[in-house]
Amino acid sequence: MNDLKILVVDDESRMRKLVKDFLNRAGYQVLEAGDGEEAVDVFFSTKGIDLLVLDVMMPRMDGWEVVREIRKVSEVPIIMLTAKDQENDELQGFDLGVDEYISKPFSPKILVARIEAILRRTRQQDGEVLKAGGIVLDEAAHMVTIDDKSIDLSFKEFELLSYFMKNEGRALTRENILNQVWNYDYFGDARTIDTHVKKLRNKMGSKGAYIRTIWGMGYKFEVQE
Repeated sequence: MNDLKILVVDDESRMRKLVKDFLNRAGYQVLEAGDGEEAVDVFFSTKGIDLLVLDVMMPRMDGWEVVREIRKVSEVPIIMLTAKDQENDELQGFDLGVDEYISKPFSPKILVARIEAILRRTRQQDGEVLKAGGIVLDEAAHMVTIDDKSIDLSFKEFELLSYFMKNEGRALTRENILNQVWNYDYFGDARTIDTHVKKLRNKMGSKGAYIRTIWGMGYKFEVQE
């Protein structure tokens, strides 16, 4: 058993047990919460939670509100579960800082695979240090500074900026980005990328202009002196 902690939040006890059983078999420690308020309490009272699996529709406090509270203080990876199959819900989740989005019903094995992929990349110890135009991205420390000032990025925003910087000067299609940053069979709309790019640009301030839109195609990261 490893020391990685995952908080599973769902008002259906059957669903929590299903997810917990699969995660336990994969070697993870699992904490549970039955509604949004309990989830916030558990998160803030437990040290070192590595990832959240979070349902949208819950009593007392829904999943969106939980994300808002946690994102005030932490960029811990969050996977959102929902019974709804609506694009607007997905885009809202990404806009709030959700890292992955899975619609119910889902395969527990796929959920575990996505969790493992996220945690593997967030805990890498041998990453590069990328530098461009006053931006320094340290993959091992999972940290970004702009003009020596640290900025907080979600897991997917960090992955996206890393991919852009590694491909400086190259025009990247949305398909390229989906395949490399969302490196699994992603069935969502490519506008997911646009949502992440918008948030990333905002956090980068004036340096956000380095991420240029290539209309009808995708994006290009290019330092403009």
